[in-house]
Amino acid sequence: MPDAITPGGVIGRDTARQEARAKVTGAAQYPSDIPLPGVAHAFLVTSGISRGRILRWHLEAGRAVPGVLDILTHENAAQDSAPIPPTKGGGGSTTTLQSDHVWHDGQIIAVVIAESFEAAREAAHKVRADYAEEVPAASFDSPGVEIQVLEETLEAHEDPKVGDAAAAFAAGTVTVDATYGTPIQHHNPIELFTTTCFWEGDRLTILEPSQFVQGLASTVAKQIGTSPDKVRVISPLVGGAFGSKGGATARTSWVAVAARRLGRPVKLVANRSQGFTIATYRAETRQRVRLAAGHDGRLQALLHEGWEVSSRPSNYNVQGTETTARIYACPNVWTRVSVVHADRNTPGFMRAPPDLPYGFGLESAMDELAVALDMDPVELRRINDARNEPIKGLPYTSRSLLECFDAAGSAFGWSRRERRPGSMREGDWRIGWGCAASYYPAKISAACARVTLTSGGARLDIAAHEIGTGAWTVLAMTAADQLGLEPEQVEVHLGDSTLPAAGLAAGSSHTASICNAVALACRELRDRLALAVATENAGPFAGQEPAALRLEGGTLRGAGGVAEPLSATFARTGPLDAYAEYIPHGNPPDAPDKLRQGTPMTTGGAQLPDRIQYGFGAQFVEVRVHARTGEVRVPRITGAFAAGRIMNPRTAHSQLMGGMIWGIGSALLEATEIDRRNAHYVNDNLSEYLIAVNADVPAVEVIIVPEEDRLVNPLGIKGIGELGCVGTNAAIANAVFHATGRRLRELPIRPEHLL
Repeated sequence: MPDAITPGGVIGRDTARQEARAKVTGAAQYPSDIPLPGVAHAFLVTSGISRGRILRWHLEAGRAVPGVLDILTHENAAQDSAPIPPTKGGGGSTTTLQSDHVWHDGQIIAVVIAESFEAAREAAHKVRADYAEEVPAASFDSPGVEIQVLEETLEAHEDPKVGDAAAAFAAGTVTVDATYGTPIQHHNPIELFTTTCFWEGDRLTILEPSQFVQGLASTVAKQIGTSPDKVRVISPLVGGAFGSKGGATARTSWVAVAARRLGRPVKLVANRSQGFTIATYRAETRQRVRLAAGHDGRLQALLHEGWEVSSRPSNYNVQGTETTARIYACPNVWTRVSVVHADRNTPGFMRAPPDLPYGFGLESAMDELAVALDMDPVELRRINDARNEPIKGLPYTSRSLLECFDAAGSAFGWSRRERRPGSMREGDWRIGWGCAASYYPAKISAACARVTLTSGGARLDIAAHEIGTGAWTVLAMTAADQLGLEPEQVEVHLGDSTLPAAGLAAGSSHTASICNAVALACRELRDRLALAVATENAGPFAGQEPAALRLEGGTLRGAGGVAEPLSATFARTGPLDAYAEYIPHGNPPDAPDKLRQGTPMTTGGAQLPDRIQYGFGAQFVEVRVHARTGEVRVPRITGAFAAGRIMNPRTAHSQLMGGMIWGIGSALLEATEIDRRNAHYVNDNLSEYLIAVNADVPAVEVIIVPEEDRLVNPLGIKGIGELGCVGTNAAIANAVFHATGRRLRELPIRPEHLL
């Protein structure tokens, strides 16, 4: 039978999403849509200060609201749930109802449960707390922040470095020394943060949008003191996540506690404003980048230092220098990352968590170096292309960065660019062209899958996650490709922690992880089917070599033109199934067990001992800056990307285009404003938190550069969900410089910065 990595004609085919019709017609059920009898409704009470303690509660007015069933506070529920356990690299977490301590503005301090949402909301607004308030520290440079140099305080933390970068920079012929900044940003998925919990005896079921159902089940079990096998998480569809639904948040365990206290289901739908403080976000960064090069443009030194804001107890950081230290050929590299502890909620992963902010610093500095050298910025990158990463000398499994620059540059018309800043103009509009590289680690996780052949096709069971990226469809495509079926013949079951374990749908690792697991299960299934029919005493395939049998379009074919519909085969053999555990290179043998216990097992990128795995791209942008108003427009953007084997061109194009649009927002619009006096988010709503809309994006061109990588994983897949948004912000800032001659190093770029 064909090997599992042999294409069957389905993988790579332009395919419509399987769940698309249900989504656009409103038939799709997200977790909060699942009906349950007797549901009570919860509403959160959040803190009105950013630092201090709760002195006393005033609950009488809230309890007097008709329909109120219970109000949880630290006085009556503190022992019912522990704080979220520390995670690798995440340090401690802020507490909620476990004590009277207030760590940040908008912290959950009480939960009101009532017969209706309206009653719970009314009562929550009538609940009051008296505080002992302390002066909070909001962000960088605020009095009272604490700076933690991670390499000096965390044994497991290592900042990439090689050679003597300080000396090489001091001796550099042409140098750049600049500081860059990226802002606070919030995810704002269209689907709000929701949780519904109900108990059946001592078993808890959680309906919640999640990027890792096994992890959520395990974490909540630890918090409420039960066994993980008694907690089930159901998350059939996720209405946007971008990292915000990757881990457990404090709300989940309190809804579970409320449901246990009341003996009935409890549903919470947090409002948009609360989503800014009860979940994670992208923390602001400050970066210093120093580059030195010879007159020929070859890098002699690269120093990249970053500071990231976090909460008081957490050392969470994204350490984007793990990538920026390795992108270009340079013999002397030094990096360092520090955490700035402030009175804020703990940040977390947000689309391309390390590389979107840190790539802005590096790619802006590379453009500044090109200007200082009077060199085309594409040529500068060509001169410093690296086939082996500079820190440990490891080879890339594949690297198509220059191919991407060539493809995108040609389509964009880069050769027509006038190099001198401010030289391109049309009426009152100053025109600028800029470019930047895109890169993202090709990561992967262990995953498990079960595939069953039935008379109608196949059933696929895997605890994967459809977060809007098209996972449902590529799963069906993979099984169809490997079994000789059409995607419509594959019934996909996912988003349930009782199914075979799959990893975290994050880090652009999900497609590679789950599709390789499915392909492995299908290979085992084909072998079983071939053996079953070849060893029959009778039947059309009796006595044939199992290796000669193949599946095509729901038909089993053998030597000599013998063929039989699968339905007829199953009339004799009955359904067959196969279970497989895929363990990628770099994962330990017990990775599936750890996955089932809720531990993400992601590897790849720069984490492997023998090689480095990345996807690459290049983005070219035209901006127009109005000479009188400072308004910045992006009339067109072209990106070319190489990310190994493309499973579904339609959804891949959508992901890359969406990432580029996200990058436009990152450069010009997105920022969560904070009142530095009281560490309070000001624009915690969608009317004032600005994102890119259709009018901001007239033309986006996506080019997928063919790339074959036989080392990255058996199916040759690299992730694309985050690749498309890396570098866009720098390309736009570089284009603004080209249009105006003004170098803006702080995002977002707004008209007042250009007047």
